[in-house]
Amino acid sequence: MKKSLYPQMKLSATGIKNAQPGPKDYKIFDGGGLYLLVKKNGSKYWRYKYRYRGKEKVLAIGVYPVITLKEARNKHLEAKRLLVDGIDPNEQKQRLYADTMAKYHDTFEKVAREWWSVNKEEWSDDHANRVILSLEKDVFPYIGAKPIKDIKTPEVLSVLRRVESRDALDLASRLLQRCNSVFKYAVQTGKATFNPAVDLSGVLKTRKVQHQASLSRNELPEFLKRLDGYEGARLTTLALKLLIYTFVRPGELRGAQWDEFDLEDRMWRIPAERMKMKTPHLVPLSDQVISLLEEICEITGKYDFLFPGERNRKKSMSENTMTFAIYRLGYKGKATGHGFRATASSILNEEGFNRDAIERQLAHMERNDVRAAYVHHAEYLDDRKQIMQWWGNYLVDAAKK
Repeated sequence: MKKSLYPQMKLSATGIKNAQPGPKDYKIFDGGGLYLLVKKNGSKYWRYKYRYRGKEKVLAIGVYPVITLKEARNKHLEAKRLLVDGIDPNEQKQRLYADTMAKYHDTFEKVAREWWSVNKEEWSDDHANRVILSLEKDVFPYIGAKPIKDIKTPEVLSVLRRVESRDALDLASRLLQRCNSVFKYAVQTGKATFNPAVDLSGVLKTRKVQHQASLSRNELPEFLKRLDGYEGARLTTLALKLLIYTFVRPGELRGAQWDEFDLEDRMWRIPAERMKMKTPHLVPLSDQVISLLEEICEITGKYDFLFPGERNRKKSMSENTMTFAIYRLGYKGKATGHGFRATASSILNEEGFNRDAIERQLAHMERNDVRAAYVHHAEYLDDRKQIMQWWGNYLVDAAKK
């Protein structure tokens, strides 16, 4: 007859279930050092008492009923086999726990936040906030808890596809760049062995852009000189100058009203209903713009609009007024009112200003960010103030070339 592994078994599933707490903790042995510890509060714990190198030790196996009698006996048998091999079951348990914790300690979120902390000193506060918020919203919920070294390329792509499916194509592209930087940092610091985002270049959709005719950096000075000598209405000249200095959309400029401007605070607050994306927008006012506004005020300060129509002062300037002026200056097909935004964006990016701050000043945003913009329309404001003053100074110098 085959000898039982548990010749002195005293426990049964029914007996364990019916074991009642007493005035003190007590033990019910199953044989071979395995026992059930019944606490006076009713809790029941599996324990294994053994000796290792002459010392008595106790291995915590688990809690009943999460660990059944059968499972407890199997774990007990595994521990006894370790002892036969000269391995302390408690030390083995600690090693396995340490390995598991080490694996899960360096999660994507943890490493991403570490990367962010290392780099944020090089960024403006607004940009740093923008970066971490985008990761918290669109990346951490999906791969944040995963060990960074176990994340595969398809998992990263799946995260980006979620953003792409919302038609937030610019955001998806920026998130790819940020994930790529996080994985690169993980490889550099030994937390991962490869970068699963590096091969995703070109896989995301891009928005087809219909470019408006715009001036290059080299062409801008000549245009400014011609504008200074424009022989048409002075108010039209001032409108074009204000358009170039603020690089808002032509419709946003034509509809500008005096109550939107705070010269003391040096800010133009365009209400949401007048913006393309239906969100409020802030335009910091440079010294040059303040001077332009003072001159414009002498002409139209008594009206609601900065640029009222010639026939009806209660309506804004015609959308064709500035376009015809550009034609008269000799730039038909070469420049548009909207194109000055592209010119400004190109030059500012070449100068190394914060890309996200430039985009916010251009009032560019993903459609999924529309609601958030009511709260964050002042993002990167310090950077934007610097950008707008630099741009004003640049235009003055360019007109002298």
